[in-house]
Amino acid sequence: MKSMATIKDIAEKAGVSIATVSRVLNYDETLNVQDETRKRIFEAAEQLDYQVKDKKKRKKRLKIGILCSYSLEEELEDTYYLSVRVAIEKKLAEEGYKKYRISSSDGKDDLPPLDGIICLGTFSQSMMERIESFGKPTVFADAIPDTEKFDSVIHDIERSVSKVMAYLMNQGHRKIAFIGGYETDSDGVEVVDNRTYAYVRIMKQEGLFREEYLKVGGYTPRYGYQMMGELLELPDAPTAVFVANDSLAIGCYKAVNEKGLSIPDDISVIGYNDIPAAKYLVPPLTTVHLHMDFMGEQAVTLLAEKILSGREISIQVLIPAKLVLRESVRALD
Repeated sequence: MKSMATIKDIAEKAGVSIATVSRVLNYDETLNVQDETRKRIFEAAEQLDYQVKDKKKRKKRLKIGILCSYSLEEELEDTYYLSVRVAIEKKLAEEGYKKYRISSSDGKDDLPPLDGIICLGTFSQSMMERIESFGKPTVFADAIPDTEKFDSVIHDIERSVSKVMAYLMNQGHRKIAFIGGYETDSDGVEVVDNRTYAYVRIMKQEGLFREEYLKVGGYTPRYGYQMMGELLELPDAPTAVFVANDSLAIGCYKAVNEKGLSIPDDISVIGYNDIPAAKYLVPPLTTVHLHMDFMGEQAVTLLAEKILSGREISIQVLIPAKLVLRESVRALD
């Protein structure tokens, strides 16, 4: 098999230096060289069958692993993670990167030869240690790793919850309840949602916190249905409810309707995530719009940059959220 010509071979054939050949073949515009010399170099390269790689062809086709902490069933019940995952996969395809799905049970020896990993979801301490043992550049989407070795892309939850609470209070609401969720990680440790912490902090700060207004369970519609039902049974029921995601809000709507009450006349509801169904609820749901597509894209961009540059300092990208006003909140007189 005929071996490919090197720059040194071309330099010898054209009678010029290796540096000159390199700069001519890479179209260095700062190089002051006669056209005759350029012609000689290109002809020598052609004769020696030298393949000039343009920048696009030189672009590395990265092999990226995706590790999700949740099951397919959980993804379909709350489509937030589905949206982020699809955005990640779409961006990988656009960039021409190869995608591999990693299982949470995989060890270092089970992995294909990867350039980097994107982790999506909530991860336990032992899982974090396993990911660290992979020894690959890694970006966490929607999670803050306990180690400073990894990059992360997260939503600005603190600020978005503050926007929700300020809006409800500006509408005259003081009896504001919260319906949230928690997860149990693979170590059996309960992971409390940061939205819960932010709600409690703000309500205590305003001197409005009431223990009976705080409801925490799962994240799916049936939990929203159950917990809203409990709130509506209280002797002094809330006038507004902030729920940790739109899937919970769907369950809340059902509970309110079954009580013969209406949103927002009897109780106001604000969701979180702005899933596609939110605008089609009756009434359309006021909610916090998270830039899920942007989060997925940024995770891929950040990881590729880390791999290609060899950057050692970790970066955290904080994405702002937007309060979308629809028709599920009313102002109190």
